[in-house]
Amino acid sequence: MSTLVLLVLLLLVLVGLMLVGALAYAVHRRPSLSRPLTVALTGAGVFAAVITVIVTVGDR
Repeated sequence: MSTLVLLVLLLLVLVGLMLVGALAYAVHRRPSLSRPLTVALTGAGVFAAVITVIVTVGDR
């Protein structure tokens, strides 16, 4: 793997963690939205799906 690929992967992981953390924090501050863990795991799943699509298209 090249350095550029590793850098992009690191940035995607950091953005994903920020996304999941922001979702969990928002739901924690407003409990009426839903349960924090469910929202955080859903956000992580959506982010993983997006990354999977990007990697699949990038391999072609």
